[in-house]
Amino acid sequence: MTIANLTITIYATPWCGDCKRAMRVFNQHQIDVYYVNIEEDDEARRYVEQLNNGYQSVPTIVFPDGSIMVEPSPAALTQKIAALNS
Repeated sequence: MTIANLTITIYATPWCGDCKRAMRVFNQHQIDVYYVNIEEDDEARRYVEQLNNGYQSVPTIVFPDGSIMVEPSPAALTQKIAALNS
C-alpha cells in the first residue's frame, strides 16, 4: 500500500508547535493532508476529545489504515509514513 492516493487527516490548531512540526514532516515527504482546525470545528474538537480521554490533544493524526497517532515526534511520524509506503 502507498499513501499517495489516500487521505491522512490531521486535527490541529494553528498555534500548536507539534502540529507545525507534523505538517513540516508531511511537506518534506510531499504528502497532502486534510487539515482540520479543532478551534473552528466543534464536531472535530469533540472527536479529538473522544479519542483522547476528554483532552484536546493535538496533533491527532488519523491514517488511512485506521491507526491514530497523537503528538508524534517527527521521527515516529517519518517511520509511520515509511511503513505506509512499503
